[in-house]
Amino acid sequence: MTPVEHPLWVWLLFFGIVLGALIVDIGFVNRHAHVPTRKETFSWAVVWVSLALGFNVFLYFQVGNHYQDWGLATEQAKLFLMGYLIELSLSVDNLFIFLLIFGYFRVPKQYQHRVLFWGIMGALVMRMIMIFAGAELVERFHWIIYIFGAFLIYTGLKMFGSTDDDFDPGDSGIVRFTTRYVPITKTYEEDKFFVRKNGVLTGTMLFLVLVVVEFTDLIFAVDSIPAIFGITTDRFIVYTSNIFAILGLRTFFFLLADIADRFHYLKVGLAFILTFIGVKMLLPMLAGGYVMAFGESGVVGDFVRRFLAHEFKEEMINISLGVVVLAIVLSIIASLLFPSHKEEAAAVPDIEPEAVEKE
Repeated sequence: MTPVEHPLWVWLLFFGIVLGALIVDIGFVNRHAHVPTRKETFSWAVVWVSLALGFNVFLYFQVGNHYQDWGLATEQAKLFLMGYLIELSLSVDNLFIFLLIFGYFRVPKQYQHRVLFWGIMGALVMRMIMIFAGAELVERFHWIIYIFGAFLIYTGLKMFGSTDDDFDPGDSGIVRFTTRYVPITKTYEEDKFFVRKNGVLTGTMLFLVLVVVEFTDLIFAVDSIPAIFGITTDRFIVYTSNIFAILGLRTFFFLLADIADRFHYLKVGLAFILTFIGVKMLLPMLAGGYVMAFGESGVVGDFVRRFLAHEFKEEMINISLGVVVLAIVLSIIASLLFPSHKEEAAAVPDIEPEAVEKE
């Protein structure tokens, strides 16, 4: 396998694209706190997705021209796309938790964008540290990948039966920890995170919400980063696909806020994807165990030997990409065909007893 080394200018281009998009977003489009319109959020959703797909095309041509190996370029493009789809789906699923957080703390809609922006800025730094640390650990101790795989299987199986209904942001340890050491106001002070009360620098309710969002994203990263390591350990692919996915998180939040309940089967699809990737990460260990127990003789032994020699690497990438896309598409279709009980109840208007009596 050809080791893929991306030149410094490619990294600089990536950070330039991200920084430029954030400057335009927060410096011009969302310079003043406001509730974005449906047209505005849809337009920005198209922008973020187009940026990611455009970067994927650039990656294909850059690797192909640099190595003169278009098979390698195709492989890199597929890995990026797969990582982006997985991280984007997990990010969209995380929006349900953000909805609960904002609803619990009654955050005014015009200030939610500011919280999400700084939450994502923190995520850019935290995920870079976690991704590069994780990649270094995998390189030095390859067996860690099997721990990641087992963890993903556990997370996926647990996600099949979990719901967000019991999530209580106010009962979290991070809220108690923050309010214990940082004085917090009881009200929102416009879009400020800190104000001075009686000469003392005091955090606002908006700051407390930001802390909860940052901590929640850290918990999400514990699930999402091992998932993408199940696709590739290439630091560049892992980080860029991850960042492009979370960049559009604020936009998708406002786009999906009104229709979040419609995608209730997305969690099932994600649970299946995490379980599938976890099993895929454990396959080399299982294959090695088979060879040790039964040898390489016979049809099965020969297949296992070729698998361990990475002869089916391209087929595995194609299968993984197909499974990820199919799981996401089917979960969305199932959500639209079979509405949740909450959505059905919301669709039925309440009838006043007096109106029934009059009829």
